[in-house]
Amino acid sequence: MDQFCPVYIPVGVPTFHLESAKDAFERSCRLLRSVEPRFVCPDEMLLSVDKLRDYLQGKDPDLVVFQNLTFANAAYMSEVLRRFDCPVLLWTLREPVIDGGRLRLNSLTGAYSAANTLRAFGDRPFGYVFGAPEEDEVERAVRAHTRAAAVKKAMRSLKMAAVGHTPQGFGFGRALDAELMNTFGVELEAIEARELIDMAKGYSDEDCREYLEQTEAETRGLDRTPEKNRLDHARLLRAYCEYVQSHGIGALASRCWPDFFTAYGTPVCTVLSQLNDRNVAAACEADIYGALSMWVGMRLSGEPVFFGDPVSLNEQESSLTFWHCGAAACSLARKDTGAVVGVHPNRKIGPAMDFGCQAFPEATIFRIGREPDGSFRFFIAEGEALDKPKQFIGTSLVIRTDSPSRTLVEQSVLAGFEPHFVVMKGRFGDALEALAEMFGFEVYRG
Repeated sequence: MDQFCPVYIPVGVPTFHLESAKDAFERSCRLLRSVEPRFVCPDEMLLSVDKLRDYLQGKDPDLVVFQNLTFANAAYMSEVLRRFDCPVLLWTLREPVIDGGRLRLNSLTGAYSAANTLRAFGDRPFGYVFGAPEEDEVERAVRAHTRAAAVKKAMRSLKMAAVGHTPQGFGFGRALDAELMNTFGVELEAIEARELIDMAKGYSDEDCREYLEQTEAETRGLDRTPEKNRLDHARLLRAYCEYVQSHGIGALASRCWPDFFTAYGTPVCTVLSQLNDRNVAAACEADIYGALSMWVGMRLSGEPVFFGDPVSLNEQESSLTFWHCGAAACSLARKDTGAVVGVHPNRKIGPAMDFGCQAFPEATIFRIGREPDGSFRFFIAEGEALDKPKQFIGTSLVIRTDSPSRTLVEQSVLAGFEPHFVVMKGRFGDALEALAEMFGFEVYRG
């Protein structure tokens, strides 16, 4: 994948107070490079369209931070838009002095001119921030848009896999390959679950010994699983790992029930758990947009994420419990229990993960959802992961939400969101909103 390239474009005209403009330019460069060292910044202010053209020559940005150091007319933004089709963050500087004297920058009027041009060029979506380089809101906006643009670029190199199809009644997780490519730039390939099952059945015990040893090292209590299921799990883990590696898969959504119980005799839950710890976003119940949501969360947080259903709420502590049958990444397990292996709660066959997840002080709940008309939307909520034991057989995580949990549940149910959500470590609501803005999606902020 090509390296992420954000570009700073500070424009103006020489008829304003250039000492103030130069000071703002230098402070802005420092902020941008502190947020992302790869920011490309000019050596000087771009005080004419000719200077701007020279600076843009040969560049291929993944994000443009367009800043009016002073007022500049629409020709400056037009020059940018005719060359590039990438996310734009429009940044207005605060007027440095109001003393009844000269208007030093007039950055705000320039922002109106630039924004009007953005709308005229096909109504391109863009972000906006107002303030001086030292203001917290400015740093947050720059950081959020930089993170979002990096995720958007990386998506264009993502290859996903659909392993089997969704069970009856789980159609919300289905996706068309053309739709994923057209909307997100993501490549989707499909393979039947039986193909991986047949691959697994073809391995000998010795072929899969190292995979069994890896599972023993990453989990606790695997020895309580019958030997046949342990060995069949190791075969399945090898099949999935080799498929992912040979096909360059970064995220997958796998059918799980009933096939892996009826046709194979051993669940795929722990395989998906281990894939998530190997930096492959792996969702169960063949939920493609759930897997893509996981991948986004992993790109933002740099860690495995939890994938599950909202199953219980507590109004008194404003908490919401997320749970699933047993595919959470081993690294998410509570430190006092470790990644305990048990059985699937319905089929009573193992190995499946069976633990409560560790607490963390900042959490983001996320889902890429679809409206009935096929348009996309983001669900975003924030809070903290509480120090709670396992809530039910399977894997669980309890989140105290910033907004009242009952209200969040009632409104998201009424809005018709899908039943699978992602929980990631850290607060990334601003970056997710910026990403939605770059795609032109609606946002539901819980």
